[in-house]
Amino acid sequence: MSDRQTSSTPLKSGWTTGACAAAAATAAYRALVGMGFSDSVEIVLPRGERPQFALATRQIAEQSATAGVIKDAGDDPDVTHGAEILVTLSWGEPGSGIVFRGGEGIGTVTKAGIPVPVGEAAINPGPRQIITANLLRAFDETNGPRDVVVTIAIPNGEKLAEQTLNSRLGIIGGLSVLGTTGVVVPYSCEAYIQTIQRAVHVAHVNGITHVAGSTGYASERAVQAFYNLPDLALIDMGDFVGGLLKYLRAHPLPRLTLSGGFAKFAKLAEGHMNVHSSASRVDFRALAEHMACLDAPPALVEATRTANSAMQVLEIAEANGIPLADRIAARCLTVARKIVRPETAVDVLIINREGEVMGHAGL
Repeated sequence: MSDRQTSSTPLKSGWTTGACAAAAATAAYRALVGMGFSDSVEIVLPRGERPQFALATRQIAEQSATAGVIKDAGDDPDVTHGAEILVTLSWGEPGSGIVFRGGEGIGTVTKAGIPVPVGEAAINPGPRQIITANLLRAFDETNGPRDVVVTIAIPNGEKLAEQTLNSRLGIIGGLSVLGTTGVVVPYSCEAYIQTIQRAVHVAHVNGITHVAGSTGYASERAVQAFYNLPDLALIDMGDFVGGLLKYLRAHPLPRLTLSGGFAKFAKLAEGHMNVHSSASRVDFRALAEHMACLDAPPALVEATRTANSAMQVLEIAEANGIPLADRIAARCLTVARKIVRPETAVDVLIINREGEVMGHAGL
């Protein structure tokens, strides 16, 4: 898709891992108290939705029951889309209440900063609350025992976790169980920003004073090499630059580097906080004005104004020795400094697809 194109195709929402686990836990509990398994199970989500989930696995043993739900994340590029979320319910010690454990494919928290104690399974508070609320409904409906152990598993979860940032955040051996609302909104700003916030918090509590927010893999590798930063300092902000800047305004760190490609940062330079192609466009007129301010010949200014992509503009500037990338970096710096607190030192790197630094401003 070029910088001038947008997509209007509606995207399908889906269900979080936590919602799937809640459905599986509810089904397993009903089986455990002698009600058997139905073909599907309904749960209630925090905002009142009442989705139905089909059961892919139904197993009953003497002291436990296991149910499984195939996760449907809709059109979101979720690594767990299509994975089976298995929950085994067994009886707990009297008075223990609802106890959560991680089974196969669920990671273990090994670093401070995650909202789960070190040493526990990476089942976040949001999913725990959704599972608990639905189990309490099942307790009331069946008048059954209220002390249970909930063991969540995701077969192949350890392999799937290699496609996530879990190991960088100190979640080892598998996936996290996530989701505060139970609903996956495709390319959700909220979900991504929560990941950004968690990464910054983990960096802070582990003594990192200089973090780098990057829009993609090439820019992340480039900024890490440029400043010799540890993995824990690298924040995958994706298109949500504003999410990182606003979080750092409320939770300042001594130093921030923004690292990204020219097209995305051309949008940031004009004040766009979400630089995804569906949320903002490159302003070619603004780029042409920048070229004019840098004394580019009128023909190059006009070529910039009518260019088809930001990459084409950068190539024009580089071929003619015009420091456009530095100017855009400086404009990004101005935008960032207006958001973060003065005690946070900021600089900006613009990176090309080969991982080379094309522009730099700040410090």
